[in-house]
Amino acid sequence: MASAFAAIDVWLRRLTSLLAVGGGVALTGLVGVTVIAVFWRYVLNDPIYGIEDVSTMALTVVVAASVAFGAQRGAHVSVNVIRFVGGRRLTRVTDIVCRILGTSIVALAAYALFVKGSCGLPCGAITNNLSIVHTPFYYFLGLAMALYAGVILLQLVVGITAWEGADPNEPDN
Repeated sequence: MASAFAAIDVWLRRLTSLLAVGGGVALTGLVGVTVIAVFWRYVLNDPIYGIEDVSTMALTVVVAASVAFGAQRGAHVSVNVIRFVGGRRLTRVTDIVCRILGTSIVALAAYALFVKGSCGLPCGAITNNLSIVHTPFYYFLGLAMALYAGVILLQLVVGITAWEGADPNEPDN
């Protein structure tokens, strides 16, 4: 059973890494767009029309990729005060409750992003200046949230199976 969890974890790592590559490309593009926009505005005194739209959409990809990648790598902030107050037995219970709630909320967010993204242009989901359709960006965010939900769900199952032992998904601090 542990090998099945390890295989799922490997696939989640690969998928989140693939998203992170997309986020890295978007971040590189965002840096380039920003440098060009600043040069055009302040050196040539001629702002580029629609640069905010391009920057916003690139930033959307960066954030989506970082959320899923950070969740997989355990990079999100955590505060472990409950362990000092209630001990290990209490944190096991709170871990399960929080992971169930987290999976539910993030899965609901993914569902809402796919539903909202499916409307696209008929619903007016476009940027202000260049009319870039939001649909692919909603889908990218939805995919990132779905992967995040998968990561939390896997952590939940692994945490339950390792009830008596050490939870490998628990932060070290």
